[in-house]
Amino acid sequence: MKTTMLLAFLFLSTLVGAQDLEGAWKMTHQNGKEVTEIEYIKIYQDNYFAFGAKQVSDNHFIGAGGGPYSLDSDKYIETLDFFTLDPLQVGNSTSFKLDLVNGKMVISGNTDNGMLVEIWEKLPEQKDALTGNWVITGRKRGEEISRSTPGARRTVKILSGGRFQWIAFNSETKEFSGTGGGTYTAKDGKYVETITFFSRDDSRVGAELGFDFKVIDGEWHHSGLSSKGDPIYEIWTPYAIGYKGK
Repeated sequence: MKTTMLLAFLFLSTLVGAQDLEGAWKMTHQNGKEVTEIEYIKIYQDNYFAFGAKQVSDNHFIGAGGGPYSLDSDKYIETLDFFTLDPLQVGNSTSFKLDLVNGKMVISGNTDNGMLVEIWEKLPEQKDALTGNWVITGRKRGEEISRSTPGARRTVKILSGGRFQWIAFNSETKEFSGTGGGTYTAKDGKYVETITFFSRDDSRVGAELGFDFKVIDGEWHHSGLSSKGDPIYEIWTPYAIGYKGK
């Protein structure tokens, strides 16, 4: 009965565009069942998406995935740059049907495991100077700034809807190095993030980290202490500019 109701929900579709998705979303139902034991958060920004999943009871990291997406009317296509649950899927594109109804997003389609229907609820809208999809292109050590051009191996950080997620991966070898995410604020030159999931160490969940930030010539200059207490100064460039692709 629940699955029938969800499928009927799809007929109430509205025309949507890529910008309508921008922000952060939380999965509430999958294939007719309420999602309570695992928290899935998905962020969309600047034609890129990333999701992270953790077990609610003990904050154990479950998985992550993401990459570029496109949306034309209700035809939604995801291409995976990284996917911890099945790395062999990296590089593949999958087409779904997507509908927005009453502040909820319904994604449906046929997969290798059968019909998939997901319902996502949008989290409160938030925008600030750092809202965007970023790729790291520089670091400062002492007074010297070193620059690099992101290639197949790159580190991305996507911020939207008051949520952030960073991911380090290699899209050619399909190697995944790590990810973490949570909530953040960026105000008056102070960037503060609270970790809600971390692939390398579940015990870091709940930690709050504060940094200084400036946006200089469209780039995010980020400085402070890392989660290990080491001084850092990073330069992040908008992904569409910093990453040139193959």
